[in-house]
Amino acid sequence: MIFFKNIKKYLVLLILFSILSCNKTNWYENFKEKKKSPFGTYIVYNEAEELFSENKIHYLKENIYDYLFHNGKDNDFGNYICIKSSAYKIDADGLDYLLGAVKQGSNAFFSLHHFSDHIQDSLKFTINNLDKDIYAPEALKQLSGKLFLENETFKDQPFFFDRNIRRNYFETYNKNNTIVLGSLEVNGEKKPNFIKIYYGKGAVYLHTNPIVFTNYYMLNGNENYVENLFSYLPSKTILWDPQIKSSKYANTRNEKQDSVFKFFFKHPTLKWFLIVSFFGLLLFMVFNARRKQRAIPIIKPLENSTIEFAQTIANLYLEEEDHKNLVDKKISYFLEKIREKYLINTSNLNSEFIEKLALKSNNEISSTKYLINTIIALNSKSECTEVDLIVLNKMIENFFKK
Repeated sequence: MIFFKNIKKYLVLLILFSILSCNKTNWYENFKEKKKSPFGTYIVYNEAEELFSENKIHYLKENIYDYLFHNGKDNDFGNYICIKSSAYKIDADGLDYLLGAVKQGSNAFFSLHHFSDHIQDSLKFTINNLDKDIYAPEALKQLSGKLFLENETFKDQPFFFDRNIRRNYFETYNKNNTIVLGSLEVNGEKKPNFIKIYYGKGAVYLHTNPIVFTNYYMLNGNENYVENLFSYLPSKTILWDPQIKSSKYANTRNEKQDSVFKFFFKHPTLKWFLIVSFFGLLLFMVFNARRKQRAIPIIKPLENSTIEFAQTIANLYLEEEDHKNLVDKKISYFLEKIREKYLINTSNLNSEFIEKLALKSNNEISSTKYLINTIIALNSKSECTEVDLIVLNKMIENFFKK
């Protein structure tokens, strides 16, 4: 593999990193292929064709599971490359499909900070990350490191990195099918950070410091280390995975469903963030509920007892069978209603009164005359029967229905 022929065109980024102050430059690790910030992977992504000049490069625009689903997992795609903080978009199904392709003769290259439990269980290795709880740029800036490659050509040649080098290394692995290709100095002792695991007819290359592939180190004299890392891959087609999409076809598993929370709970800082946020929300709900106005009780309006009183008095008269008294009150009520509603004088119930009342009430003269004559007749009686009372009440009700 050859050195970047056109590396000079990227020196402008280095100049910008130097000119811009830390509070203006984004020093967070993002590993995004389109980002020109210090810890994006714009340069290595765009120089892949130069790095692998003898091999065809295919840039994935779909999840690796979906790609293998369409193209067949038994197809030898060559070398798969993934450089990220974690490959969380590759679920258990996707990893199994990928390893199935490796078993048939393909190769996979992962450079990650965090390896999922499934990949560790599948390939029989464990990781020890002494700096797994450090995320802030200022704290990561203090993590310098020295990396080595075990090849005889540059075995004793250390590669120095001045920041963001986590003490992340392979703690256990199967020595029967694993070769250590590179190491990291931890407290004066070399610890493996780059290994090759033979898997069927192919191999899986694992690297624990993806930060070395970022723009910052591509422009600070460490590009040779990246070239040397990629030189271990066999000369085959390159399948570069920028991890832009989740799978559309992989089966939904519990691991996939709770992957977000598993990621949070793996890191104490994020775990405490969730806990504090939960209790903060709980306190907000409690105090907000206390501040809300209590429900205003419904006060029923005072009931009109006049009707009930009248009914009580009427029942009393009925029980006493004083029909004459009720007839007189019924007639008085009727005449009072005539005076109030039609403004007619009721002192003289003559024919003129009858005509005027029939006209204003829209009743026939005959029925009106019959009602008034009945009232005159009942007034002249000293005693009235229950039938008289009922007939009078019925006639008055019919009169006011018009």
